[in-house]
Amino acid sequence: MSACTKIESVLKEGLDPSHLEVINESFMHNVEPGAESHVRVIAVSEVFEGLNLVKRHQAIYKLIEEELAGPIHAITLHTFTAGEWEERNEETHASPECEGGSSQESSD
Repeated sequence: MSACTKIESVLKEGLDPSHLEVINESFMHNVEPGAESHVRVIAVSEVFEGLNLVKRHQAIYKLIEEELAGPIHAITLHTFTAGEWEERNEETHASPECEGGSSQESSD
């Protein structure tokens, strides 16, 4: 099972989300083709009601700690209650372009 599929499965079970996207954004970075190292999660769940951003992120980290210890290098989390998601017109900001180095860059 891929890391993204595992994350999606664990979050579905642990958060009972009304909306969930687990997106592999590794292709945007200087990694091997097919890598699952950079992941973006958009999760809408009533579990987040009354929790600040840090507590929401901690809840997700706890659920996916195994995947974070393995292939995942970076994770971006967008966490909302149903009301917050509706206020945002069910949209979130796209991830920025990678500013990391590439194998084609030469060192000066």
